[in-house]
Amino acid sequence: MYKEKALKYFNEGCNCAQSVFAAFATEYGMDEKEAMRLASSFGGGMGQMREVCGAMSGALMALGLIEGYDDFDPNKKINHYQNVRAIADKFKEKNESIICRELLSKAGDNKTPTGHNQACVDFVCNACDILQEHLNEK
Repeated sequence: MYKEKALKYFNEGCNCAQSVFAAFATEYGMDEKEAMRLASSFGGGMGQMREVCGAMSGALMALGLIEGYDDFDPNKKINHYQNVRAIADKFKEKNESIICRELLSKAGDNKTPTGHNQACVDFVCNACDILQEHLNEK
């Protein structure tokens, strides 16, 4: 469900972070436009700087929305960060990195009709699958 929604957003021209984040955020009560604005800076590895993969950033933003802490309990913080690392580790297992420039250097320069790198379709799908798997385990 989330992956299909994220791919729809991505194919319509949303960036990778927007696509993943909005797919989850709208299911958890956030307005679509608000979700798009919030995630807009993280596409292309944070403003096309090719740092942390936008799909991964979108998934982690969604994790924060769904399971994040807001009362500054140290145990909740530790638990949340463990979940962040577990999700990032699973993404690394599938893709060898969470860094956009590293991911794209292995992928080549195959563009989709919306101008995205074709490999990013896989990264969006992977991020959605990993987060959904995590949420299903809860």
